[in-house]
Amino acid sequence: MAASNRRVGVIGLGFGTQVYIPAFRSEGWDVVAVCSRNREKAQQTANAAGVRDVHTDPAELIRRADIDAIAVATPPASHQALSIMALEAGKHVLCEKPFALDARQALQMQQAAEKSGRTAMVGHEFRHTPQRAYAKQLLDDGYIGRFQLCTIELYLDRYVTREPRPLTWMAHEADGGGLLGALGSHYVDGLRHWFGDVERASGKLAALRPDVRDAATGNVVKAETDDTFLFTLEFAGGGIATMSASFAATPTRGARIAVMGDRGTLIAEQPGPNPMENGVLVASRDGAPLAPLPTPAHYTPFTDDRDHRLMAFRLLVRDFTQGVEQGASPSPSFADGLRCQEVLDAIRESSRSGASVKLR
Repeated sequence: MAASNRRVGVIGLGFGTQVYIPAFRSEGWDVVAVCSRNREKAQQTANAAGVRDVHTDPAELIRRADIDAIAVATPPASHQALSIMALEAGKHVLCEKPFALDARQALQMQQAAEKSGRTAMVGHEFRHTPQRAYAKQLLDDGYIGRFQLCTIELYLDRYVTREPRPLTWMAHEADGGGLLGALGSHYVDGLRHWFGDVERASGKLAALRPDVRDAATGNVVKAETDDTFLFTLEFAGGGIATMSASFAATPTRGARIAVMGDRGTLIAEQPGPNPMENGVLVASRDGAPLAPLPTPAHYTPFTDDRDHRLMAFRLLVRDFTQGVEQGASPSPSFADGLRCQEVLDAIRESSRSGASVKLR
């Protein structure tokens, strides 16, 4: 299938507008249609992006015979139904994270993908940022020796406001809201990518700034979901990872990841929620002082000034395209999405019960 003949429809126009549409288009896909429940919003997006067709019914878009793939960029509550509908219609699917509401849904999505034989991937583009990709190579090459411990801190001030923040789907449990899903899923996927399957998980979820304002009534209500979490993961292959994260911290301090082994340490930092195109590693091996470790140029094959998230996401789309051409589902596949969801479920179960949860 020639690049000019690849056609995709995008459902969901938040992150879909900012990243999915320009990423697919830059990688040779024709974005022929967008879909949103709000026709006015969908039409405005289509006009601004130069997309021909607008839909308000996802099923109508998915049924189109002239579309090869569906990008599901909606909130997570609709991921299961839309992904399965698209796969059963013979479409390839790129589904945004968090993958599903729970592991039961994730399993159904993974089974539908396997049955369909279509390419099915999850939007965990953090794997492709230079900092994370180079760390993966160093870990695989034994730079730190035997992996022992990883610590992650992520502190952002998104919910530190004078007045209660607006009520959105992020505050509703049934819609898949909460920080653990929104950003924790990226880090769980990254940890699995680096260290393999998780054997046991424990964690705690909290809402430190739960007040939200319902625009429909003007009333202040309580969010149902977490703005803060902590977890500990034990890996089947050995080693432990811990993470603490919050949207309720001030000031924003970004993220710091430290990976320690019996021969050395790797440290990755970033100023905000997403790894940057020019992220660097600080490293030490065999007792040497910590020092910057230059990232090889091939981990940044290009830059994209439109949005700092686009370079990594375009590399993810390249993998997706290759999967379509080869009849495969490159990682992060729906199988990876299922494994990540199982870990998220275990962390939530541990938070409710106070006990650690065995996964394998």
